[in-house]
Amino acid sequence: MPTPRFALNHMAAPSLPIEDFFGMATALGIDAVEIRNDLTGNAIIDGTSPETVAAAAKRHATTIVSINALQRFNEWNATRADEARELIEYAKACGAQALVLVPKNDGTGRADGERQENLRQSLVALKPMLDAAGIVGLVEPLGFDICSLRSKVEAAAAIDALAARSTFKLVHDTFHHHLAGEEQLFPELTGLVHISGVDDPTVSVADMRDPHRVLVAANDRLDNTGQIRALMEAGYAGLFSFEPFAAEVHDLKDPEKALRASMDYLSTQV
Repeated sequence: MPTPRFALNHMAAPSLPIEDFFGMATALGIDAVEIRNDLTGNAIIDGTSPETVAAAAKRHATTIVSINALQRFNEWNATRADEARELIEYAKACGAQALVLVPKNDGTGRADGERQENLRQSLVALKPMLDAAGIVGLVEPLGFDICSLRSKVEAAAAIDALAARSTFKLVHDTFHHHLAGEEQLFPELTGLVHISGVDDPTVSVADMRDPHRVLVAANDRLDNTGQIRALMEAGYAGLFSFEPFAAEVHDLKDPEKALRASMDYLSTQV
């Protein structure tokens, strides 16, 4: 089996300025990155222009896979439409290929019938906006019990009901896949995979949260290696993007060294 193709989400080293982040990716032999709009004091939220981001990516021969993310995308209203328009414009101007779409995760909008209609309404509204810009919408179900879109099966059904596979793809997040207890893979509809591990032996699956998400190593409880292998064996040939949220990762003095160790581990195990 070929070695997984890795990408780097800015959440892997959120304190690094965008130029240094791209430089670290290059040093790791990674040529694909995800930028974010939720990092205080960093691009995009600090007002860095998309042209500046595009120039930095060009200097490092780096492809911007996505902007992460339009939050609460399945709660469509005038505010969301404005946010979507702004992010899609930024994505196009900086050369990003896709926009990650994250559902609301506060316990609302979970009722059967309601959540499917909310999802459909948002996809219908987003499709012409994304198509006009040539940007892919990456739908990311979250595995948390309180999330309004936990299931990739449900997301895939909504995309197919609109015959919209050319516009929308799924994000397979190894953390959320494990939490949701999902078994079905959608390799042909998966546009990106987010990878992170949990090594805390004391936390229950139901209590796992973003601060538990570390770099994948031998004591990982999420079976990242099994998930990656299954996706690749099923035909997925895309990127596996590191997205750790744990403070212990963000505080590392040498994130490059830690990322390289995780890359080496996954490459040998998969």
